[in-house]
Amino acid sequence: MPFARLRAPFLLAAAALVAAFAPTPARAQSLLELYEAAHSYDAAYLSARALADSAPYRVEQTRALMRPNVGLSASASRTTTKEPGEGNFDSNTLQGSINARQPLFNRGNSATIAQSERSLDSSLADLDSAEQDLMLRVSQAYFDVLGAQDTLETTRANKVAIAEQLASAKRNFEVGTATITDTREAQARFDLATAQEIAADNDLVTKRIALDQLVGRSDVVPKQLAVPVVLPAPTASVEELVSKAAEDHPAVRRAQAAYDVAVLETAKARAQGLPTVDAIASVGGGRSTVAPNFTGVNTGTSIGVQLNFPLFAGFSIQNRIKETIVLEERSRNDLDAARRGVIQATRQAYYALLSGAAQVKALEAAEGSSQLALEATQLGYRIGVRVNVDVLNAQSQLYQTRRDLARARYDVLLNTLRLEQAAGHLTAADVLAINRLLTP
Repeated sequence: MPFARLRAPFLLAAAALVAAFAPTPARAQSLLELYEAAHSYDAAYLSARALADSAPYRVEQTRALMRPNVGLSASASRTTTKEPGEGNFDSNTLQGSINARQPLFNRGNSATIAQSERSLDSSLADLDSAEQDLMLRVSQAYFDVLGAQDTLETTRANKVAIAEQLASAKRNFEVGTATITDTREAQARFDLATAQEIAADNDLVTKRIALDQLVGRSDVVPKQLAVPVVLPAPTASVEELVSKAAEDHPAVRRAQAAYDVAVLETAKARAQGLPTVDAIASVGGGRSTVAPNFTGVNTGTSIGVQLNFPLFAGFSIQNRIKETIVLEERSRNDLDAARRGVIQATRQAYYALLSGAAQVKALEAAEGSSQLALEATQLGYRIGVRVNVDVLNAQSQLYQTRRDLARARYDVLLNTLRLEQAAGHLTAADVLAINRLLTP
């Protein structure tokens, strides 16, 4: 008895020590957490953001075309002159000037500045598109891992059920109540399930590697969907989504900016035949020294207005205008094509979401029916009215239905994000809404 009383505290202390040093399970990460990690790691997104960050500097470069331009020039020279019978004469000259120019009227430069400002809008649209693409890629990789996990779990559960059925078939064969055919059928199904388990495990490893690479972390563990699963539904009609997409989608904004740039290019081509007016000013001076006794100093200041008017340029201006008008028409067609493509993609994403939601409901019903069918088949097998292969088929149908149901739920969540992306309005708030459906 004393030994038992002493042993109990010792065992509790040992258990506490083991628990303290035992590895703890990895903490599961939410979708929003992994999106934030990818936001600062993904090279494709960071490249698009860097390009967008450089765009304002390009705009400022073009705005300099209508700002003052001031330059300093200076020179120094030494000249040696030989005169027959007179010897050598050396002269030193120092000159310097400050020249300034301020454009007063230049339609071509104004059009170039407007083009750069519209190009800035295009860069912002590209960044918006890259950010939406990142959200969808992270979500796709996230649910790919969850889907691979579910596939592996259902494959293993199916294998366990087949193993039990194989053991039952062997027992029945030994007692003479079943044929060797039942055993061989169960063994074949078991071997197939083993192969499927290996493939599912490899697919999970591949999906995990892809997610880890995307977010810049290792051994990422996604959170599961909370039970009961509540799937989102579209909050707007397809016509409302199409109307917004036709105006606000990044692809449309980019095409609109390209069309505006093309229109301005025509204006710039026409401006080549217009005069330009600049205000100019100059301040300069010089010093000349001729050995041995002469030194001269000169200074000068000038200010004025300079007019340049092209008279004839070999018909290059007229042909440039014709070229830009044709390219303008091309940009208009590209804009129409972008709008039509966005409208089509939005409609397809909308109906894909509705179809996926209906498929989830059908698979939920199919799961219940498959469970009842399996139970009835197992009962029939026990009383001798069903054969072993019937049980194996019913088991495979149930686990396949469960796998398809899990995948269909993930597809609905992804299609929700795809619909927002197709409409051009996918934001972090949409990712947050999906994130709320995961386990805490």
